[in-house]
Amino acid sequence: MASGSKKKGTPKKKSAVNAARSSVVAKKQVPWGTIAAVVGIVLLAGAVFGYYYVASGDKRAQAEREESAAAFAPTDKEPNPSNRIEGVVTEEYSGGAHVLPTERVAYDKTPPFGGPHDGFWAACNGVVYPNPVRTENMVHSLEHGAVWIAYDPDRIQGDDLDTLKVRAEGKPFTMMSPYPGLDSPIALQSWGHQLKLESVDDERIDQFIAALRRNANTYPEIGASCDALGPGRFDPDNPPAFDPAPPGPDAKPMDYKGSDGAADEQMGGGQQAPTPPAGG
Repeated sequence: MASGSKKKGTPKKKSAVNAARSSVVAKKQVPWGTIAAVVGIVLLAGAVFGYYYVASGDKRAQAEREESAAAFAPTDKEPNPSNRIEGVVTEEYSGGAHVLPTERVAYDKTPPFGGPHDGFWAACNGVVYPNPVRTENMVHSLEHGAVWIAYDPDRIQGDDLDTLKVRAEGKPFTMMSPYPGLDSPIALQSWGHQLKLESVDDERIDQFIAALRRNANTYPEIGASCDALGPGRFDPDNPPAFDPAPPGPDAKPMDYKGSDGAADEQMGGGQQAPTPPAGG
């Protein structure tokens, strides 16, 4: 009995203690921090890969669209391929009629795609304007051979907006801006031509651009620039705002012939206006 009384515990108690110790050791050995770090790296890598995969997919899709639209580039045999694009509306407009920055034009189309316009053009060298821009400046850019992509900001958003931006951003003689109250999701304008569309995936967007952007057969001022004239004239970083109100009774009519002094007055103080390229 004496020797038995020296035992420190029963087998059952020893098993319970050993099990508890094993559980504690096991818990201490699980590298949860390392696991979390690995999971985070994997998720980050997946997100980065997914972003570049989508971005490269967008570029591939745009390249395919442009390649398909190349059949609409003007040639000697077909000077205006836009005649083959379904839905294009055309009008005859005379160029060169300038108004002051304080004046408006009673345009006959929405958005307009010709007629009297501001003496200084909007920058149209691949600019995507985040806010609506004064119409009279945008129309002058069309006279220089640019294509203007206008869209309804209430209907073109998110991925659709990104898809549309690819057509304009960084592209010469192209500009894009929201146009509040537009009666279609998208409207494309070049001088004397317009096409209204429902979807950013419509192949006619790229066909229109290929056919009419700087097409010397369709706009008045061949060789004119798309670069902005700078602060005090047209500042692409702070362009004159779009006016959603209907033109008043003092608005210039569509048959207005312009004023020779309009550009001079815009400079202020009787300063001499710069000579615009190719007739400006």
